Amino acid sequence: MAGKVVQVSNEYIMGNVNFKSETAILSTTYLGPVQYFTKFFLYRKIFIEQYETYLKQSYRNRCYIYGANGVLTLIIPVKKQSGNATKTKDILIDYDTSWQRIHWNSIVSAYASSPFFEFYEDDFRHLYDSKEKYLLDLNQKLLELILDFLEIESVIKLTGEYRKIYDGEKDYRDMLNPKKRLLKPDNRFNPCKYNQVFTANHGFIENLSIIDLLFNEGTNACEILVKSIK
Repeated sequence: MAGKVVQVSNEYIMGNVNFKSETAILSTTYLGPVQYFTKFFLYRKIFIEQYETYLKQSYRNRCYIYGANGVLTLIIPVKKQSGNATKTKDILIDYDTSWQRIHWNSIVSAYASSPFFEFYEDDFRHLYDSKEKYLLDLNQKLLELILDFLEIESVIKLTGEYRKIYDGEKDYRDMLNPKKRLLKPDNRFNPCKYNQVFTANHGFIENLSIIDLLFNEGTNACEILVKSIK
């Protein structure tokens, strides 16, 4: 699928294909993967789930970046106020460890030599210097920042209740999962290769955190995202 990406009336078009349509339900993510951000080109309205029972070991509090030794996992430590019954909106960030410093140092180490890191560095650093109480709040601020960089203007809202099944909306809450054994097919995603800092060492690694794409491709990130849509 080839063609130039343009923005017309808040709708992204490649060739004669208009990607914006319908409504989707997504989980919250911490610097979510490339696959996650392709959905913001596909749907006019996005609802972020906040009333689900929190699912551990997911993209909700972790991301994957490309370090000198390969894939590096960054995990935000959290506290569950109601044990395993805690809703996502009530998940607290645990500051007993210096995870912010560790994450930021890891990001700098991985991407300081990338072409566009310096253009985004100060905005990201600011969020790592603050202390949000709730995981959802931090994730939302990071999401807003990244969508602003990508110049994506989807209507984004938080869910007002929990629904196990949605009628008429595309539900991606369980489809996006870092565990390969729990992955569900996504017939709208086909990862497109792009330049990465350590490609010469470990080859291209697909579907990493959106910051991998942003720091490496900058203003070309949108075109890569659209090309990753089937």
